Amino acid sequence: MSRRLAVHVAVLCTVIASSAAAVTHLATEDRHRAFRQTGASIRITPATPASSYRFERLTAPARTVVRDERGVIVATFTDGARTAVINGPTRTFQNPAGTQVQVTTPAWVRLTPEPWTANAEHAAWLRPWLDAALTDRSDDVLAVAAQYLNGAAQATDAKAVRFRGDARFGRADFSDYLGVTWSFPGGPTEKPEPDGYGALDPAGYVRMVYGYRAGYPLRSASGAGTGLPRTPKAMAEFDAGAPIPADRLALQPGDLLFFAAGGTEVDSVGIFFGLDQNGRPRFVSSRKRTDGPAFSNDMALFNQGNRKSPVLHSVRRL
Repeated sequence: MSRRLAVHVAVLCTVIASSAAAVTHLATEDRHRAFRQTGASIRITPATPASSYRFERLTAPARTVVRDERGVIVATFTDGARTAVINGPTRTFQNPAGTQVQVTTPAWVRLTPEPWTANAEHAAWLRPWLDAALTDRSDDVLAVAAQYLNGAAQATDAKAVRFRGDARFGRADFSDYLGVTWSFPGGPTEKPEPDGYGALDPAGYVRMVYGYRAGYPLRSASGAGTGLPRTPKAMAEFDAGAPIPADRLALQPGDLLFFAAGGTEVDSVGIFFGLDQNGRPRFVSSRKRTDGPAFSNDMALFNQGNRKSPVLHSVRRL
């Protein structure tokens, strides 16, 4: 090979390597930008029903992103999950009792009629459901989850059952909080524990939000049925929904975060909300230290070296 040819080859290799590095950098920046869009600095015009939609497939996790005629993302559906994130009016969540934590997000989390699959955009239910979801301003998963935070106002239904309001911490399921007897499909009828009235433990809080309020199927405490289990450990091993990489860039509002004390066995679960006003990821769970559901006071979620704090074990999207 001549010296001149060798120089040309070297230059070409450098250009190719630089281009590849640039593409990788842009892809990484794109992921960071997408994650930051759940943060407080973002103000996004709410999406509206479009005359046509464009569907794009993405990976890690496998999902479908929906864009309108302007190219704006209006919804995200994840394979195996019923949880869909809709681009709606920006809202700010915080503990009514006066915490400094604030999470501002344009994400509205709703359940689809059935789990998403590749090519589900051709399903008969999708277009009517999506058009309605883009204009639906009723309580979604995040709004419901915030209704049990410290200081949240109480409300009762037509049967005088208190179905929302500040929940204290206790070993209690959703039916204990409500103070009602509950019959599970295909399973036993369970009576509430008197000591659990108005209380929720970590799994009970998730079952209240996703099950009783949002309509996701529930299993009984004994394990009867095919719905969401009673304990954090069983939820983490649930055979429905979609496992999500335990990577902050893969998270989206509504995801279930599972924690293990000492990094071993799962013993707690929380609902991811997004980024706070300082750009830190935040979740809500019912903990003894906060006496019920509250925003995490510190997001050392990904500090695997801190043995004194629960370690993020896994993530699941229902």
